Amino acid sequence: MVETHAIASATAQGTSALDFRDIRLTYSGKGAPLTVIDHISFRVAQGEFVSLVGPSGCGKTTLLRMVSGLNPAAEGAVYFHGQPITGPLKNIGIAFQNPVLLPWRNTLNNVLLPLEVVQPHKRRFRQNRAKYVESAQHLLATVGLSNFHHHYPWQLSGGMRQRASLCRALIHQPEILLLDEPFAALDAFTREEMWGLTQNLWQQTGCTALLVTHDLREALYLSDTIYVLGPRPSTIVYELAVNLPRPRTLDMCFTDTFHHMYTELRRHIQRS
Repeated sequence: MVETHAIASATAQGTSALDFRDIRLTYSGKGAPLTVIDHISFRVAQGEFVSLVGPSGCGKTTLLRMVSGLNPAAEGAVYFHGQPITGPLKNIGIAFQNPVLLPWRNTLNNVLLPLEVVQPHKRRFRQNRAKYVESAQHLLATVGLSNFHHHYPWQLSGGMRQRASLCRALIHQPEILLLDEPFAALDAFTREEMWGLTQNLWQQTGCTALLVTHDLREALYLSDTIYVLGPRPSTIVYELAVNLPRPRTLDMCFTDTFHHMYTELRRHIQRS
C-alpha cells in the first residue's frame, strides 16, 4: 500500500496532464518472465513538477519512455490530456544525462535543432528564422550562455553543454519536459547551479515536468510531488508532496523541514 505525505495532490493542483493507469511491464525470455513494473498508477497535474526516485532497475526511465511514446505501455496505459499515448509525441522536450549535442553544430544551432524537425515549427522555420533565433538567444542568456552562441560542443564545459541541452529541450515550448538524470555527471557545485536554472526555466515556460533522479536533494529542490518506487517488481511505495515555497533556494536545503522530508525519503528507499 502506498504511504502518502498528504499536503497536496496532483488532482488538487489542477487539471491532470498525465495519467498513468495500472502500468505493468514484464519481459519474457528463455527463462522465467521478469516483471519490472507491477501495477503503477499516478497522475501529474498540468504544470506540475514530479520526480521519480528509487533503486536502479526499478523502471523509472521506462516510465519516461512511455510518456515520450517511444515505448508505449504494453499493459495499462499512459494518458496525455485524456488520450492514450500510443506513439511518439511532438510536444515534449527531453534532456538526458549525456547532452548529446551535435559536434558539427555550434551552440545556437544545436538549440535551434528541434524547430527544424518538429511540426508546426518545421514548416515555418525558414520564414521565421529570425524570430526563432531571437527566442534561442533569450534562452541561452537565461542560462548564462550569451557569449557562447558560436562555440562548438567541444569548446564548452560539461555544465555549459547541459545548459545548452536544457535550452534545446525547451526551445519549441513543449507541454511536457522529461528529465532523465540530466545533472548526474556534473560536479556538485555545477549540479546545484543547474537546479536553480531548471527551476527558473520551468517557471517561465509553465510546462509539466517529470524528473528521474537518484539525488534526493535534487528531487526535493525541484519537485511539487515525489514518488518513491520500490525494487523489482516495482510499485509506488511512498508519495511526498513537497511543501516548500517557490522560488526555492539552496538555503532551504538546510532547514528542518527540508531535512525531515529528506529523511523520510531515505527511510522509504532503504526499506524498499
